[in-house]
Amino acid sequence: MGLTMPDDPPVVLERTVAVADEAATRQLAAALAAVLPRPCLVTLEGDLGAGKTTFVKGVAAAVGIDPDTVISPTFGLIHEHSLTPGGPRLVHADMYRLAGLEELVETGWDDACSGEPWVFVEWPERIAAALPAERIELLITIDAPERRTFTFRGKGAAQAAAVQGIGGESPAPGPE
Repeated sequence: MGLTMPDDPPVVLERTVAVADEAATRQLAAALAAVLPRPCLVTLEGDLGAGKTTFVKGVAAAVGIDPDTVISPTFGLIHEHSLTPGGPRLVHADMYRLAGLEELVETGWDDACSGEPWVFVEWPERIAAALPAERIELLITIDAPERRTFTFRGKGAAQAAAVQGIGGESPAPGPE
């Protein structure tokens, strides 16, 4: 599998970014796409309507993937999007409907994570034991109908560097 679990505890860096509207969300997603390492797993947490899929659409658009092809994977569980050879493969997964970790194999998870993809996972707590220690955790908080706060937590050296590279408030070391 392209996403591995290291033995050493990861470096952790947290950064918070407030956005005013959907256009600013897309700009933030593009900023992350510009610094995202490959492979990388990004967990997406937030209430219904927080903008998880909108954020993934912004990442897709930033790398030349038609954002209209990025839809919520609630029923398909895992959607894969690719560009040209050499470009990033984007995997968008929604694990809400999984009853347990044993069902993960049936979704094609291992194949989706092979190689060097960018994997975005909604409802990551359903598969917590299968997630790599080195990842970016993203919490999206609804502040107002259009405003959102994005809290990025980079766990691992490359992931922390990506979080630092997106801008926003001063980075703060997060607890392990």
